Amino acid sequence: MDVLHEKKVKFLEELAIKLREDVILMVSRAGSGHIAGPLDMAEIFATLYFHVLNHNPKDPNWPDRDRVVLSNGHICPILYATLARAGYFKREEIFTLRKLGSRLQGHPHRGVLPGVETTSGPLGLGLSQACGIALSARLDNKKYRIYCLMSDAEQQEGNTWEAVMFASKYKLSNITAIIDRNNIQIDGFTENVMPLEPLKEKYESFGWHVIEINGHDIYQIYSAIAESWAIFEKPTVIIAHTIPGKGVGFMEYDYLWHSKPFKPGEAEKALKELRSLRGKIRGEHE
Repeated sequence: MDVLHEKKVKFLEELAIKLREDVILMVSRAGSGHIAGPLDMAEIFATLYFHVLNHNPKDPNWPDRDRVVLSNGHICPILYATLARAGYFKREEIFTLRKLGSRLQGHPHRGVLPGVETTSGPLGLGLSQACGIALSARLDNKKYRIYCLMSDAEQQEGNTWEAVMFASKYKLSNITAIIDRNNIQIDGFTENVMPLEPLKEKYESFGWHVIEINGHDIYQIYSAIAESWAIFEKPTVIIAHTIPGKGVGFMEYDYLWHSKPFKPGEAEKALKELRSLRGKIRGEHE
């Protein structure tokens, strides 16, 4: 793995904005889809796929690859955009999102698109899937790691906590879970719908190693993931504090953008703002 030097960080920061632009283009052309979550996970996806993962886009089923389990499948536009830019399929295909017959549906399907490890739609299932993969890897004496991406609202699901107990019991240290702590869900703010706090202490009480980070800081993302590799006696969860709709001013912190169609001109306004941000990063780098 390359050293995370300043030049690489700037590359990942700019890439994250490109991924956000792709998400806006995809969802606006589809006429529907989830937006806030995909936008706020861009730095995490960029860091995973372009600096952390041991994977091979030319051989998506390589047995020793790291696995990414996307539990909150509704944020799949950011997964699709990332897979395309990583070389799993041609970027042009992202514009078929949610079209009839497309491989890129509103929730990902295993076996249809290269790089998609699990089918996800109903929330709260991903960590259980990750536990099964992790236990299988241990039984087969495999060294690959499993990264399970979850929404914060999924922590309201009972199935999630069954998996939390399972991973702790079997000391599945090859799992690194990442929670998108953006504080929103479809009906409002998580702490109004069904309070989650104190989330860190809850995971610790279940025997997990817990790290809290700014989910938009590349250094913090990588440092937390690297720390999880050094934990051998328990699974790790990274609580990534993010801003829903990150990068687009009129979307940020607004739970209504969890999923709603664009009005005329809104997508263009969002893209203009993102391109301006990308230009600033490029200018600072140069």
